[in-house]
Amino acid sequence: MVAAGGSDDSGERQAQLLRGSLDMCLLALLAAEPAHGYELVRRLEAAGFGTVSYGTVYPLITRLHRLGLVANALQPSPSGPPRKVHRLTDAGHDRLRAWREQWFQFVSVVNETLAVRPSNPGDDHEHVDVGR
Repeated sequence: MVAAGGSDDSGERQAQLLRGSLDMCLLALLAAEPAHGYELVRRLEAAGFGTVSYGTVYPLITRLHRLGLVANALQPSPSGPPRKVHRLTDAGHDRLRAWREQWFQFVSVVNETLAVRPSNPGDDHEHVDVGR
């Protein structure tokens, strides 16, 4: 989800978009397959989100757990202590379905709005004579 080119504020715009959608994306990744925190960070990066820190993912997983959307279970690790593996609860699956519907409706409205073209090609704004 790294923006190619763009203005100086593109990094901030990307951060805002991520903040607004990361919980939904985490639920979608867990719906596909249960995972531990490190694996979720790796999957986000592989999906194209760029680097998402553990300091962002772990508090969000904790919040989703408190909301009853995610459950945890300890699984043995081949090296080191047991890992906490996260999976969606039934409530998590229900919430993900609702958020997907909401997301697709929202994206449709945004796409339609962005597709609006000015009536005169080359005009990006309405000309206003402020001297009158």
